[in-house]
Amino acid sequence: MTATRPPRDVTPSSRPSPVSGRPRRAPVKTDKKKGPAALPAGFEARQAAVETLWRVMKRGTFFEEAFAEAFSKPERAKIEPRDRAFARLVVTIVLRRHGELTAVIGSHLQKPLPEPQGWIWQILLAGAAQLLFLDTPPHAAIGLAVEQAKADPNARRFDKLVNAVLRRVADGGRAALEPLDAVALNVPAWLLQGWVKTYGSDLARRIAAASLEEPPLDVTVKGDPAEWAAKLQGVPLPTGTVRILQAGRVTDLPGFDDGSWWVQDAAAALPARLLAPKPGQRIADLCAAPGGKTAELAAAGAHVTAVDISAARLRRVKDNLDRLHLAAECVTADVLSWQPAAPFDAVLLDAPCSATGTIRRHPDILHVRQSRGFEKFIDLQGKLLDRAARLVRPGGLLMYCTCSLEPEEGEQQIARFLASREDYERVPITGSEIGGLSDAITSDGDLRTLPCHRFPGDDAGLGLDGFYAARLRRKDG
Repeated sequence: MTATRPPRDVTPSSRPSPVSGRPRRAPVKTDKKKGPAALPAGFEARQAAVETLWRVMKRGTFFEEAFAEAFSKPERAKIEPRDRAFARLVVTIVLRRHGELTAVIGSHLQKPLPEPQGWIWQILLAGAAQLLFLDTPPHAAIGLAVEQAKADPNARRFDKLVNAVLRRVADGGRAALEPLDAVALNVPAWLLQGWVKTYGSDLARRIAAASLEEPPLDVTVKGDPAEWAAKLQGVPLPTGTVRILQAGRVTDLPGFDDGSWWVQDAAAALPARLLAPKPGQRIADLCAAPGGKTAELAAAGAHVTAVDISAARLRRVKDNLDRLHLAAECVTADVLSWQPAAPFDAVLLDAPCSATGTIRRHPDILHVRQSRGFEKFIDLQGKLLDRAARLVRPGGLLMYCTCSLEPEEGEQQIARFLASREDYERVPITGSEIGGLSDAITSDGDLRTLPCHRFPGDDAGLGLDGFYAARLRRKDG
């Protein structure tokens, strides 16, 4: 399970008002003689992208929620899937490369823009992202950006500025990015400094650089990985994950409708694999949503109980299991107070965390997280770990994991736990269990994957999410 999400943004609108700062709808262009004017092709998709950016960057809304809200408007119901995908791509590029884009745009501005600005800054960022990273024809990117400015009551006075700045960005091209320090500009200083303290300067910069890259699509298959790699035009990784480099729409890929595989990062697939689940074993997956690990355990034949505090997220787990033709008992409950009828052969706890290991898949973390305020996660993780330990039978296994790069949420949690629990011992993980990725084994025998790690033979060098996992055994007697 990844980070806790903030309260849902329920503002039913699309542009900032000068009074409240909330988005409001743009007026429809009207020709008095001909009636409402038709909007240019691609306009609404780009509006949705800009609205999503505004919600993430100004309101701290997580990307998926902001994106869904932007596309929930009636006028966007008929946007083509490819235009929706393009909007998603624009947003993720801006969130990853915000610092570089800001530097390039800023080099063409003589002074800060006055308030009220409306969505002008997000319009400029989205336009520059298309020009510098997506090779969008300048006339299309610039023309639509100007139309967006004109449609915003608080930004229309900047329409000529948008045209001038983006033309200069287009003229300069990608050469303007070459002298920039992408790591320093795009990764918040507080986060980078923490990684430097933990991993050293060189490794911290490699982690940061890898976190800014577009990730591949990784899937876990129910059948033979080599066979499915051929069908999906991907490559099988040593751990059994199939990596797809050019995926397109996930739902259009062979085997999706048949439930032959599910999307899951190669690192996220390791904790369940390390439990070595066997048919008939009783295993609890705590904080189970989004359900990838539940599916792994069920596919191995285990009797799985998936527990999550969110009924909505657990419904999505159940829906995915139905698609995969897999079965698990899904329980909506707070793990801290849940009382199962009997202890389990194994318990997997994927604890809520800061999710800093998943920035390459969730670049909104770079904007939503404002400091190292991880205390609420650390406290909850400790309580969940202590509770999970009580649910394991003597001789059974406990797997603790987080998708965080922070030692406070990983190594330090396990050190505290083992210091206080004489009835548990560590079961060291070996490189052969994780496809020869020996660099991901800590000196204590735990798993610590980093975004810059590469599997042996991974010629594409596309890395994996940052994950920590410790395998523990409850002693007999």
